[in-house]
Amino acid sequence: MKKFFLSLLLATISFTAVHSQILDPVEWSTSVKKVSETEYDLISKAIIDDKWHLYSQVVPEDGPLPTVFRFEANDAYKLVGKTKEDKGVTELDPVFDMVITYFEKTATFTQRIKLTGNKGTTVKGELEFMVCDDTNCLPPTYVDLVFNIPAPAPGSATTTTTDDTEASENLDSSDETDEALAAIDSPSDETALNAEQASKDASLSAVQQTKKQEEKGLWTIFIVAFLFGFTALLTPCIFPMIPMTVSFFTKQSKTRAIGIKNAIIYGIAIIVIYVFLGAVVTWFFGADALNALSTNVWFNVIFFLLILFFAFSFLGAYEITLPSSWATKADKQADRGGMIGIFFMALALAIVSFSCTGPIIGYLLVEAASKGGIAPFVGMFGFSLALALPFALFAAFPGWMNSLPKSGGWLNTVKVFLGFLELALAFKFLSNADLVLQLHWLEREVFLAIWIAVFGALALYLFGKIQLPHDSPVTNISVGRASLAMLVLAFTVYLIPGLWGAPLKLISGFPPPMQYSESPYGVGYTKSSGGGGATAQEFPEGSHLGPQDIIAFKDYDTGLAYAKKVGKPVLIDFTGFACVNCRKMEERVWSEPKILKLLKEDIVLISLYVDDKRPLPDGEEITSEISGKKLRYIGQKWSEFQILKYEANAQPFYVLMDHDESNLVDPIGYTPDGEEYYAWLRSGVKAFEK
Repeated sequence: MKKFFLSLLLATISFTAVHSQILDPVEWSTSVKKVSETEYDLISKAIIDDKWHLYSQVVPEDGPLPTVFRFEANDAYKLVGKTKEDKGVTELDPVFDMVITYFEKTATFTQRIKLTGNKGTTVKGELEFMVCDDTNCLPPTYVDLVFNIPAPAPGSATTTTTDDTEASENLDSSDETDEALAAIDSPSDETALNAEQASKDASLSAVQQTKKQEEKGLWTIFIVAFLFGFTALLTPCIFPMIPMTVSFFTKQSKTRAIGIKNAIIYGIAIIVIYVFLGAVVTWFFGADALNALSTNVWFNVIFFLLILFFAFSFLGAYEITLPSSWATKADKQADRGGMIGIFFMALALAIVSFSCTGPIIGYLLVEAASKGGIAPFVGMFGFSLALALPFALFAAFPGWMNSLPKSGGWLNTVKVFLGFLELALAFKFLSNADLVLQLHWLEREVFLAIWIAVFGALALYLFGKIQLPHDSPVTNISVGRASLAMLVLAFTVYLIPGLWGAPLKLISGFPPPMQYSESPYGVGYTKSSGGGGATAQEFPEGSHLGPQDIIAFKDYDTGLAYAKKVGKPVLIDFTGFACVNCRKMEERVWSEPKILKLLKEDIVLISLYVDDKRPLPDGEEITSEISGKKLRYIGQKWSEFQILKYEANAQPFYVLMDHDESNLVDPIGYTPDGEEYYAWLRSGVKAFEK
């Protein structure tokens, strides 16, 4: 009997832990820092739980909801500038396909004010924020801010001091449930020290995680740069010089060992020259400046034009060359012999081959710039290492040179191939700028059409149907060239269905996202004219066409009434416009045929968006039962409904219920396993049928 009650207790605790999901991953505190006799910094600090992200005040359109500070107007003070924030982590989000800044562990926001009189005042405001982790996004949370500014003391010194006043309201999402808008007292000195140490530890952990991400990114840059360097070897500017240069070292040296040594020094000199170029770029612009520039609209446009310029050079429109006097001077210095002479021979190679390596280096530096830090330095090291290795290896094993293919027209083919590739990649930079500005000039269909044209032309070129300047007449093509041509043609054909809405997962992240298009369902497709979709006349009143063409309701009462009319169970989908995992569920799980069939035929879907910023209609305003505050937005209404009825506040969150609003099965959250989600849906439908 004791074991039975113990098991029952553990089961109850487990059920509560799983299903009572009032998450509170962010804890806020406030303080005031005195800057001068009339200026104060209002500091709002967030302590963020592990694996959760708090977003910046500035995020691109169609991204997650930003953190927003609003301060009440008051004649006793005025705001000085905008609210400042920590640096945070800035990276390309693969789901939103945009560069987003977020905070881990801790985040500090500072708003400076200036008193307009000689009296103290109270600054009131409101903070709005949202957070996400790998499986959940929480609805927007609102926190009241109160900062007490003391009156200036007569005759007090004007030196900068720090005055940690009473923390106004240490609020998070659980505070709203347990105690509405509860203020906390100032911590003791010991507590403050412990909190400060915890903050330092959290910051250190975040730094360590960031360093790991940076190291991984640097390795990627190195590998990509090495492959670029290897490709540059196959261009007509460098490949013919390998046997010539190695033969020079081996024949002019007194012994074979000296020849190998000189060739190795030559290779090291090549590495030094290119690494120095990367170092100059890094040092000149600064480690962080390049990263900031790479996410800027106008620099994305400049990068686009620059890569376009390089691409046309490879295609034979013109050649990019450095002044011939530079090569002449380098050749003269090379005649001096010794290590200095070898170094200038390497410099002469870099100058002479610039017409082939310049466009590759330019693109590589632009890509490395997007990583920031020492990435250009690392990129040049990988590139130059690939260039230098053949000279050292063939000097050590000269017999290998007999296996090298002879120079010929294939070298120019490699150069043209790189030109087409750079031409296609250039439009990614233009797409970045268009996405940020939301101009809709380069939407998904236009981007794909350009890529289809570029790679289609490349396929025709490789098949010998198109000739460019510097090409030799093509009487026949080799097996290798034909194979490459067929591979490019296959890729071109693969791109074409993207115009009709195919996801094109192979190039995910390069074209604009699906929703950034003239027609999200593909060129020429409309719900009223094709594709078998429902027409507007077939929609039930109050419904709309939701994800995967599922008829859905955004209003709870309307959807429930329709479910009773048609005799189907209800699936409540607590979701959000900025919920990443909601989109993953809709695109990857709901799209599975057997799940989609259930959702379309056997269930009435009600999607409640907790971040819907539309104001509540007049006469339908609600006072929160949780905080006692007046709710302003439709999303707040659904968020409170989820918390009160289901004791959960994370999205996505799914509830299957009958017409009496009773659960058919236990609610679930993010479930990326399609089989598990299907079994959950199926069990709910069967329970309803009974």
